[in-house]
Amino acid sequence: MVQRVSRARVAPGGEIGHGLCVLLGVARGDGEGQAARLAAKVARLRIFPDDDGRFDRSVGDVGGSVLVVSQFTLIADTAKGNRPSFAEAALPEDAEALYDRVCAELRGLDVPVETGVFGAKMDVELVNDGPVTIVLDL
Repeated sequence: MVQRVSRARVAPGGEIGHGLCVLLGVARGDGEGQAARLAAKVARLRIFPDDDGRFDRSVGDVGGSVLVVSQFTLIADTAKGNRPSFAEAALPEDAEALYDRVCAELRGLDVPVETGVFGAKMDVELVNDGPVTIVLDL
């Protein structure tokens, strides 16, 4: 999930001003190809307004940053009962490798990146600009 933000921070972790907050869930079967495609999509996603107010600018176009926070709860299956199942979430070691890969790919595209701490209990604060929230499923 990608949220356009005027500011965001995660504790423990980093903080950004204007940019994107990416809440990243990794599912079983996700691989390095998806990590690279996701990073490219985030870097090029045109959800910032141009002079006419149309979504036509990327995070790089506006000089923004990206805060990437791991969030396995995005993989929750709530189809049965009232307790979410996380059976489809990737194993922690696999998920962390792909989380790191997404961050590295973004940096390779000259996008400033801040992160949370993988696997930690974190507090996330953000101001959603718009609000604009986009679900990316690759």
